[in-house]
Amino acid sequence: MLLENQHPHNKAISIAVLGKPNAGKSTLINHLIGFDLSIVSQKPQTTRNQFHCTFLIDRTEVILVDTPGIHASNQELNKRMNHQAQMGAEGVDLNFVLLDLGAFLVDDFKDILKTFEGELSKTWVIFTKADLARINEDKIKEIYLKLVELCPAIERYFIISSKEGTNIHTLTGAIQDASVYGPHLYPAGDVSNMNERFFVTEYIREQAFRILNEELPYEVAVVIDEYKDMKTRDIQSPIEAHISASILVNRPSQRAIVVGSKGSVIKEIGTEARKKIEAMVGGKVHLNLHVKVSPKWFNNNFVLDEIGLPRSQTQARVWRKK
Repeated sequence: MLLENQHPHNKAISIAVLGKPNAGKSTLINHLIGFDLSIVSQKPQTTRNQFHCTFLIDRTEVILVDTPGIHASNQELNKRMNHQAQMGAEGVDLNFVLLDLGAFLVDDFKDILKTFEGELSKTWVIFTKADLARINEDKIKEIYLKLVELCPAIERYFIISSKEGTNIHTLTGAIQDASVYGPHLYPAGDVSNMNERFFVTEYIREQAFRILNEELPYEVAVVIDEYKDMKTRDIQSPIEAHISASILVNRPSQRAIVVGSKGSVIKEIGTEARKKIEAMVGGKVHLNLHVKVSPKWFNNNFVLDEIGLPRSQTQARVWRKK
């Protein structure tokens, strides 16, 4: 695609960020783009949808495709999340496979490779959480050579810590060197291909995970019921948004946990989520949250479609009432 008014020296590269749950994908992406766009939690499987995050290195546009953690499960939600990871790697210039140095590196890589049916295109292995691991580089190199035997598409590896910034500049320099001359796809300064409604649901879910901690399993989803953007043509008028959203849970007992005593928990979720949403939209946000019981929503195609997780063509349909 030819885009007008772009510098002839513009370069671009697209990178799929792949890995098992809690490998540090969202943390790395947020570090690279310079702010918390992708939600982060200590709980695995926080990311559910694949989406683009973009940033610039000089004249190089880098498009990172954040993907859900790859894991084995027969649950419809998890099947669709794995499909999102597969979709994220389609058509990119490069794959980052993130491996947590504190985990089972070779086994984790085999699981990832199995999801892609043994086929990965140009790949770099990113060993993460170097600040926490007690493993020397000679051992890492030995493991890396085993990975190359499993996947000849692997070209190189990096040992990083997104938390401390270790070797991040080395990684960004390599990204820039691997990019090619071409037009930027986000020349207007957009940082993602997803709209504000998507990130509203993400920020609400992020705070629900953080505040509920171990009290609630992953049986939580968020859907937008109403989104009114009150921006006016008068640039002097403040931006104002009125948002109504529902937090879906699987059982009535979970509803009581999310609401909390006298509504204390859902109020805290709303307060903390609203801060991030206001920072994103650049104005005042009125956020109204409800909790709805939607039994086995994670196996309900209507709900899964609504939260942006399309069904893989290889999966059977499991239609249920909403």
